[in-house]
Amino acid sequence: MEIGAVSVAVRSRANMPFIVKRAVIKGHMSGFRESSLVSEEEDRFAGGMPSTITAVRHGQSESNAAFDEAKRSGVSIALDRPDGGVSLSPLGREQATQLGRRLAAEDPPDLVLSSPYLRAVQTWELVAAELDTSPEVRLDARLRDHDMGQWSGMNLAAIRDRFPGEAENLRSRLLTGWRPPGGESLPDVADRLREVLEELRAEHAGRRVLIVAHDSVVLMLKQVIEDIPTDALAEFLPVRNASVSIWRGSKAEVFNDVGHLRESSF
Repeated sequence: MEIGAVSVAVRSRANMPFIVKRAVIKGHMSGFRESSLVSEEEDRFAGGMPSTITAVRHGQSESNAAFDEAKRSGVSIALDRPDGGVSLSPLGREQATQLGRRLAAEDPPDLVLSSPYLRAVQTWELVAAELDTSPEVRLDARLRDHDMGQWSGMNLAAIRDRFPGEAENLRSRLLTGWRPPGGESLPDVADRLREVLEELRAEHAGRRVLIVAHDSVVLMLKQVIEDIPTDALAEFLPVRNASVSIWRGSKAEVFNDVGHLRESSF
């Protein structure tokens, strides 16, 4: 799924990446520690989360490249392939290698959680080739991309052609709990991620965790970790291919950073 291609029409922040500086106040749902404004008693996750959570989006996929070309040409496109089997494009492989070099400059991960989708697995393999470490690696289906149901593999023009009158729901309601036919909502994705974070809290406190996944996963991690209102999420789109986002507790040190990518890799 390419969230930015749809939702950025609602509201976007052009100057990515950006540093997030916001305080956690008493009563925040996430409760992850970010500042001294939250006491030990008030912060239900205090001392019980990974020391860092780094989330990266896969490099450009063959579907991403096809959608970009279709958008430039103004044509509709419907890809007849399972979403989980879409591989990286040549550019995406280059981006993943550059991503690996960026991550090699950070403290190495203790645990890697990857979406089982091919483009994410390939991204991790290329990242791993640049790292001087052998962390524990797990595939987790809860990190899969947003399921678009009957609309999977279609760009917005194709959805308009095949589902007249429904395309505007994708633009206006995707972030609010609406589901495409046979698919899932972004809050459904958030529910999956809450389960993942609870397990990290219980089993991997104090460890450095790397998540290799998709734009929908990175976006909804931001909502769950930082307790961001749904109506503010469009501000953080699009989540770029091979971007890096890092959290310590509930504080995003950086979000959607692509400074490591060469200009030719955009």
